Amino acid sequence: MWFFALVYVVEGVGQTGGLIAQPLNYFLKQTFGWTPVQVTAYLTVLNLPWIIKPVYGIVSDFLPLFGYRRKSYLVLANVLAAAAYCWVTQITAPGAIIVALLLSAYGMAISSTVCGAILVENSHKFGASNAFVNQQWLWFNIAAMASAFIGGQLVERLAPATALHGAAAIIAVTPLIVVFAGGFLIHEPPSRIDLPEMRRTFANLLAALTLRDLWIIALFLFVYYLNPGLGTPLYYHMTDDLKFSQEYIGILGSVNSAGWIAGALLYRRFLKGITAKVLLNMSIALGIMATMAFLLLWNEELAAAINFFGGIATMIAFVATLSLAADYCPPRAEGFAFAALMSVTNFTGALSENLGSFLYEHMFERRLAPLILVSAAFTALAFAFVPLLHLGGKRAGEALRAGAD
Repeated sequence: MWFFALVYVVEGVGQTGGLIAQPLNYFLKQTFGWTPVQVTAYLTVLNLPWIIKPVYGIVSDFLPLFGYRRKSYLVLANVLAAAAYCWVTQITAPGAIIVALLLSAYGMAISSTVCGAILVENSHKFGASNAFVNQQWLWFNIAAMASAFIGGQLVERLAPATALHGAAAIIAVTPLIVVFAGGFLIHEPPSRIDLPEMRRTFANLLAALTLRDLWIIALFLFVYYLNPGLGTPLYYHMTDDLKFSQEYIGILGSVNSAGWIAGALLYRRFLKGITAKVLLNMSIALGIMATMAFLLLWNEELAAAINFFGGIATMIAFVATLSLAADYCPPRAEGFAFAALMSVTNFTGALSENLGSFLYEHMFERRLAPLILVSAAFTALAFAFVPLLHLGGKRAGEALRAGAD
């Protein structure tokens, strides 16, 4: 549990949606005058390392590095991320920045993939995928809350380029935490390249590719997360139309993360024992309500309340979907199977953000209300796919027989 907490603190700070997000958006908007579509398109390339996560999972499952299947990859990935952010502190050209951030995204994605494999391995052992997912995203959002506040302060008080460099310098230090965690908190037996073992792993990999349940889960995740994204349009709406200060926009990011934390604590206290089917339907309903609430985005007070409620809804959605994905992963191919399912969500998220920005700018003439209605309607479509999962009375976090065979 401590390992999951530390890794996801670093992910919350170091992912490109973390501390660097607001300084980078502000830098591109103020320095180069980029539009929402341009910013979103520029940042889309940073989703590539997350979309190809199954590649890292396969390598980690098959090829031990320096005697370990997980630990060595985790340490090297975080060293790469730290070095990439050190580079960002020295540059201002958009082309160079995107290359450096791409390297950091590879480091964070590899670290997340290895952590996901460790989560699935231990979930099968303890039957606690929901507790592990909840722990990860609780601490991710504790870090994200601090990151949003600090990012807003940097943007409010410093020049755009200086704020960007300051954020990168802070982030560059944090991956060293995972280097420590990988060395001291992972109890992994030494491993070596073993041809019979590789054949067994390859057989499990093929089984994962032909497992009907995994394909159904992948389809459900695609539908669940395919709703036109509000992220970049909201930033422009709050900046240009509502005239919120950059400092307050950073505070709203912290409020949203506080909602995630509240959602994690509410789940631990009240929802831990309910069935997976009820949890999924509840998360979809909360997602629709949270999206529709943005129609009331008129002032700073309402913005805070909406962001807090949205954080609660999103946290419950993550626990519901990610724990379900972990429960379906077959043993001996944990890294690949879980990474493949997470790649579906990452690809869908990138597609949704670009779709949202395109609709906002080119179809809705920078009006937020139509985009909110369309996004809520897309979320509601997920209700129709829940019966396909045939969950019955399965409880959240309970390993499925398909994943245990």
